[in-house]
Amino acid sequence: MCGIVGYVGKRNSQDILIDGLKKLEYRGYDSAGVAVYTTDGLQVKKSKGRLAVLESKLGEKPLSGTIGIGHTRWATHGKPSDENSHPHTDNSFKFSVVHNGIIENYISLKEELIAQGHVFVSETDTEVISHLIASLYEGDIVKAVQKAVSRMKGAFALGVLTEYEPDKLVAVRLSSPLIIGVGEGENFIGSDIPAILEYTRNVYILNDGEMAALTRDGVELMTLEGNFISRELFHVDWDIVTAEKAGFDHFMLKEIHEQPKAYRDTMGARLDESGQKVVLNEVGMTPEQIRAIRQVHIVACGTAYHAGLVGKSVIEKLARIPVETDVASEYRYRAPIITPETLVIVVSQSGETADTLAALREAKRCGARVLAITNVVGSSVAREADDVIVTWAGPEIAVASTKAYTSQLIAFYLFGLYLAQTLGTVDEAYIAEVAAGLQELPEKVESILAQADTIKEIAEQVSTHDNLFFIGRGLDYAVALEGSLKLKEISYIHSEAYAAGELKHGTLALIEEGIPVIALATQDDLFEKTVSNIKEVKARGAHVFGIHAEGDAELAKVVDHTFAIPATLPLLTPALSVVPLQLLAYYASLARGNDVDKPRNLAKSVTVE
Repeated sequence: MCGIVGYVGKRNSQDILIDGLKKLEYRGYDSAGVAVYTTDGLQVKKSKGRLAVLESKLGEKPLSGTIGIGHTRWATHGKPSDENSHPHTDNSFKFSVVHNGIIENYISLKEELIAQGHVFVSETDTEVISHLIASLYEGDIVKAVQKAVSRMKGAFALGVLTEYEPDKLVAVRLSSPLIIGVGEGENFIGSDIPAILEYTRNVYILNDGEMAALTRDGVELMTLEGNFISRELFHVDWDIVTAEKAGFDHFMLKEIHEQPKAYRDTMGARLDESGQKVVLNEVGMTPEQIRAIRQVHIVACGTAYHAGLVGKSVIEKLARIPVETDVASEYRYRAPIITPETLVIVVSQSGETADTLAALREAKRCGARVLAITNVVGSSVAREADDVIVTWAGPEIAVASTKAYTSQLIAFYLFGLYLAQTLGTVDEAYIAEVAAGLQELPEKVESILAQADTIKEIAEQVSTHDNLFFIGRGLDYAVALEGSLKLKEISYIHSEAYAAGELKHGTLALIEEGIPVIALATQDDLFEKTVSNIKEVKARGAHVFGIHAEGDAELAKVVDHTFAIPATLPLLTPALSVVPLQLLAYYASLARGNDVDKPRNLAKSVTVE
């Protein structure tokens, strides 16, 4: 959450900052601002609202200078306002800071600074940083930042600029992502690669506890203690076009349509030439270590957690190892039973989710082996985990995750098969059958996408309601949870998902005439039970939209509308049944006139707890 960009070079920094912030607006959009060193000294412009508001201000009165920092904010401390927007400065207006994350001890630091005579104008923790650096400055901005950081507790990424050293930009990373872009006669900072990709493909990815001092002529990497670091540049080989809409009205719709490619890419070389065996060279566990696993914990947040619920069923069915799924924000605080025989799987699209990172570190502290499933090479979870399965979904820009989620499902299928191969818990014929089913999924998703207009009609009916329910059993329940979340986060319709058999334990009291219910009935062994539950809501006046497998004509007899997904193995249906639910959420949001890609109050990458 929140986006940072910085530039030092020969070009007009304002243009580069605004361009970079546009690429990062999905990370934060409550407010935006820039600080540029000009011939009149350090100048700051910032505004509540979307980036366009700031851009309009700068159009009327631009800032001219070749070094600057910029920020898009997702509010944590203090409501969205001009005063709370970044960049923040000290009272002398000589120091400016942009910040992602949380300063946990900002109150005590603020009280100390107030006692020294500092005056604060915002409600933020970030403003404390600019005042603290100013109070510690003795002619060297790098040392002043190091001293300030040593007194700060929390998770943060910083970009720092001072009028006293107008040729230098300082960047700091502690538990919040930050990268350094290296160009010719110019250098950049950014909280995500797309912010700078138009200008350079060569980057340093800062690790936790590292910082950088940038001038137009070079970059010095060092630890927060001042020890210099030597590191090879990382070359970004994906094209910036992949981060554009490519003719679609919204990034979310584009990313829904990119799922067949994401499935193929994530499977990639992970199936052998026969297509019947999984090869996971990136997983370094020996057969002996796999056989020693006694339990698996899957830990994640939000959509990734829902992928983990599917992963639990997949691993238990295929590998016959008991699996617990946990919400990452709760995991550490319930004192989970973790031993060296526990495999902890952390799932994060960005690889920077603060709660998930904290869970990863707790698991490692307790001696567990950690496997990460993430979409970002070089992210924190990728670096800190023992093993990594990268989901090759490509950049995902829309806040509501689609292709990252389904790629996580593919990763779980592959890993479940890999465990089963090693443990011999299912026969080779079934492994080959599941592997063949996986390879058929992309084409089947394409056939669902070709029927988007059918889902659009249903979505437009749903969009007129303020309350809605999703129901399903087994794997259908796991998918129902994700479908409900998608609808809530972008359409703002109140939606709840229930295990269908639980309706009679209280929820039926909420069913009233005409209320929409989305019922998933794709699991053969639970079909009759689900139909019985559908009849319960129909008897109380619900309007039911049913999702079922192709070739099954029974559901149409008991629901008002049906949508058929292509037939596949019951274990693999989540990778198909979620697609019409993604489209349902998209078209319902569109019908209600919402900003599909940037839903209110949310941000793409959540880097605070």
